[in-house]
Amino acid sequence: MTKTLYKNAKVFTGKNESFETLDFVVDDKKGNFVEDEKADQTVDLAGKYVMPGMINAHTHIVADPYGRITSLGGAATKSPAYTFVALSNLQKLLTDGVTYIRDVGSVFEVDIELAALERQGDLFSPGIVASGYPLTMTGGHFSEGSYEVDGVDEVRKYARLLLKKGVGNVKLMATGGVSFDGETPHDIQLTEEELRVAVEEAHHKGRTANAHAQGTEGIQNALRAGVDSIEHAVYLDDETIDMFLQRGTYIVPTLTAPWAMIQEADQLPEFMVQKSLELSEAHSQSIGKAAQAGVPIAMGTDSGTAFNNFDKNSSIELELMVNAGVTNLQVLQAATINAAKLLQIDQKAGTIEAGKLADFIVLDEDPLKDIKVMQKEKTVFKKGIEIK
Repeated sequence: MTKTLYKNAKVFTGKNESFETLDFVVDDKKGNFVEDEKADQTVDLAGKYVMPGMINAHTHIVADPYGRITSLGGAATKSPAYTFVALSNLQKLLTDGVTYIRDVGSVFEVDIELAALERQGDLFSPGIVASGYPLTMTGGHFSEGSYEVDGVDEVRKYARLLLKKGVGNVKLMATGGVSFDGETPHDIQLTEEELRVAVEEAHHKGRTANAHAQGTEGIQNALRAGVDSIEHAVYLDDETIDMFLQRGTYIVPTLTAPWAMIQEADQLPEFMVQKSLELSEAHSQSIGKAAQAGVPIAMGTDSGTAFNNFDKNSSIELELMVNAGVTNLQVLQAATINAAKLLQIDQKAGTIEAGKLADFIVLDEDPLKDIKVMQKEKTVFKKGIEIK
């Protein structure tokens, strides 16, 4: 059995507040960090900075942000095409330093099967917390890729069906959004009562429930319903921020989603660009204000939406969060320990400590001084194995 000692690096464990010189040992066979014990080999990381692998709490791994696969027509309506896309996207996430994800909307429920394969060791990829199909009202946000449900009985039925299939999270659509025409971020979709029964069912099974919610009223409905996280959280006022604080509910900002659309405005439908431009400033202000108030933040990108890629946007998300007013420390916590707690994987991921997965990133510079360091060349380890 081979154990490797990594020494002399400056380490952000996820629990400390700065990079400190620490040594750590990896059991290369089990892929875990272990207690400081005799190692078979040593790697000197003097001058390097080490942090836990990033956790991206909002992805759509079956989606092609550039539309290449969907342009194939009939072939792209089959689950093998989506599985191909998902496998490619998972590897891109790894190269950016993402070692665990929560997928929050997967046609053909590809994410559930891939999550099972990864858990049993037959797929080398980021760990996956799967959500399968989201729940949306008839004609609601992302209705063509969701279970359409109306009324508390249908919501309860389909939440139970998702749990039977093995999801770790139930995704709910509380408002409209940007990517679909004929709706706005302020539209109320699933009602508070509908949201609440899905949350109850998820919590009965010890799983989480999260809500796509952009407008203030829809966000408040989801908070009262008891969701574990609000995705996007575009329009926040003081009352809503207080509700987050009272409940300890997380925000997953996904600032890269509208940012990516604005970058490629000339290639997208006008309605998408217009809505992105309208909400972008309010979105950043809301996230900064919430973080400064102490609302827990978990990193997520919404990768899979238009031009919102998997190979670098997790790192770009961190910069956008800092630009919004989130501190560098809060950002690193959002991408590690906070996201692990939200996903209920903090017993095995999110920090560098004995017994947890040896998922870590080696950097040349300190991201607490300059968050853009995360976008530069990095060395990524998943279960102690270096990603080439």
